[in-house]
Amino acid sequence: MKKLMTGNEAFAYGAYLSGVRVGAAYPGTPSTEIMDNFSRYPGVFAEWSPNEKVALDVAIGSAYAGTRALACMKHVGLNVAADSLFYAVYTGLKGGLVIVCADDPGMHSSQNEQDNRNYARFAKLPMLEPSDSEEAKQYVGIALEMSEMFDTPVLVRTVTRLSHSSTPVEMSDEGPPQPPEEPSFYERNPQKFVMVPANARHRHPVIEEKILKLGKYSDQTPINRIEPGDDNIGIIAAGATYQYAREVFPNATFLKLGMVYPLPDELIREFASRVKTVVIIEELDPFFEEHIRLMGIEVKGKDVFPLIGEFSPALIRKCCVDAGLIEASVAPEAAAASSAAAAALPIRPPILCPGCGHRGLFTVLREAGVLVLGDIGCYTLGYAPPLSAMHTTGCMGASIGVAHGIAKAGVKDQIVSVLGDSTFFHSGIHPLINVLYNESDVTTIITDNSVTAMTGHQQHPGTGITLQGKTTKKTDIETLVRSIGYDKLDVVDPYDMDKLADVLQDHLKSGKPSVIIAKRACVLHTKERKTPPVIDTEECTNCGTCLDLGCSPLVQEEDYVTIDPINCNGCGLCVQVCPAEAIKQEA
Repeated sequence: MKKLMTGNEAFAYGAYLSGVRVGAAYPGTPSTEIMDNFSRYPGVFAEWSPNEKVALDVAIGSAYAGTRALACMKHVGLNVAADSLFYAVYTGLKGGLVIVCADDPGMHSSQNEQDNRNYARFAKLPMLEPSDSEEAKQYVGIALEMSEMFDTPVLVRTVTRLSHSSTPVEMSDEGPPQPPEEPSFYERNPQKFVMVPANARHRHPVIEEKILKLGKYSDQTPINRIEPGDDNIGIIAAGATYQYAREVFPNATFLKLGMVYPLPDELIREFASRVKTVVIIEELDPFFEEHIRLMGIEVKGKDVFPLIGEFSPALIRKCCVDAGLIEASVAPEAAAASSAAAAALPIRPPILCPGCGHRGLFTVLREAGVLVLGDIGCYTLGYAPPLSAMHTTGCMGASIGVAHGIAKAGVKDQIVSVLGDSTFFHSGIHPLINVLYNESDVTTIITDNSVTAMTGHQQHPGTGITLQGKTTKKTDIETLVRSIGYDKLDVVDPYDMDKLADVLQDHLKSGKPSVIIAKRACVLHTKERKTPPVIDTEECTNCGTCLDLGCSPLVQEEDYVTIDPINCNGCGLCVQVCPAEAIKQEA
């Protein structure tokens, strides 16, 4: 029996079928749903960790103990976990460890477009890349077998299109895996697992030898294969790009790569010897192309295809037509009409949800004229017009450190850093300590909406609920911040903009490190709703002040503003800002 599954669902299913019993992740699009789905299988432990490094350390510890383990993260999350990735390659493991890393070509929900195939070469460990959901399921098991065979973690690369698209997956009819044996005592081996320099020096030659063996394995594994066809053009591709290329070149000879590092040198030479022109189609970096050119093989690659952005069959076809590799073909009329209609659609900019507490906060910050150093989360939308109240955003947890650095540079601006509750637990605690320790007068605002909202309402240490629904000890942000040493701290509801503005000015004038917790639960999560206010069109002066909130239920008519009662959740922010008092809310 087959079932339609997204790539992320298939990764979780494959992990379960392969005997993974411990999984850890930090939510990040496009990888979030892997651990969410894995957590629902019986007999497994799954967690949302505070950040990706913690998640990988948890999975490594499980593998050290002999239990197969899974860690999942988006591409930039692997930057956070890199320290742990590199030491795990040196120590090796006991049980299998697979790390699913989701790249985001096209930056659908990311701040950069890095190609994490480079991590495999950098850290010297194997990487697999499936091209559909069935392979996603299978490759987790293959990766775990490789992990145990070669005593190494294994990276599995996915991309947004694979993670979120659905293709058929063969369902197992063998039932759930057998429960694990009763755990034994931990096998102690300090020479292998304690990476002091004396031990690490002995491990490096082992890693280099292992990579050579993995290269030979890559030549032999059936997930790297030549698919015969017309030998005038030979296509080398992997992952989702392989599927696109198959649409454009249905009759070509293909070298389909499932193991993308180390590359199969012997198979590549055999492939190149039998085709007239070798064309490498790969998203983002010329990872395959550089390696194959160094082998002395002439190829077409980034001279034909772009270095940036997400690929599609249409893009590949256009590039190949422009390069003279294929003749132009006339698209079916229906497809052409659909493409034209799509191009004519108006762009919908991302906006904060109606009733979002962040809107009140950024309205206050904009009016205060302060320099706002931002972070990654829903509140990043505070940068967009008409709020226009955020001036930098880099990566998770960067806001506080950047604010501290700007303060130490001696600028004249009043400085505020803004980050969310989940981001605070992820990587905000250490820079907050640094501000206090190294003494800058930065005011940090923690926007506590009591959930990891941007990635789909996942739990975190501040909610008191685990991924698997267990009630646990809740970490109170206010108590934690006070325990660090902050005595200038206030908790404010961002719906109360007058009070928030007063508190902000008090903190800015204090001349000392301070924290404001803007606490208002995510309305999309709580589904909180009040009676929408109404606008007296006779009193409305059409000044546009309420529209500066950037709230979608507020609609500009010809001579006045109206409120869409279906979309409005009754937060009352517009009532507070209307200078004519034309917007009224029932008690």
